[in-house]
Amino acid sequence: MNTKLRNLFDAELETVLTEVPQQVRDLLEKVPLVVEDYPSREVMRRTHVRRRSELCGLYTGIPLIRRSVDDWGVPSDVIHLYREGILSLATKSDGTISRTRLRRQIRVTLLHELGHHHGMTERELRELGYG
Repeated sequence: MNTKLRNLFDAELETVLTEVPQQVRDLLEKVPLVVEDYPSREVMRRTHVRRRSELCGLYTGIPLIRRSVDDWGVPSDVIHLYREGILSLATKSDGTISRTRLRRQIRVTLLHELGHHHGMTERELRELGYG
């Protein structure tokens, strides 16, 4: 991914992070946010994704509603955002990137993955408009 696109994405992510409610920012203090250009081959294999640009984000960890005292020693929760997937959804038919679409897709993806952190299913997230 070229530096210009990466910088655009990162600037819009910063904008989104300042616009989300304080509760979301507080959650991100507890659940690290990792931004990558695209998912690894291992992630694609595990998620059954064929093209890198199909995946916008991923939550890894144990959802809050499924945790127990027996879960010690497991890796911590992480939310991954994938620039390539999000940028592909923000690209207009003429090949230009809509900043409005980009901010919206970053926000939707971030809230989608935080929903998984709280134990929400894909269906529940779709019903809320975060699918």
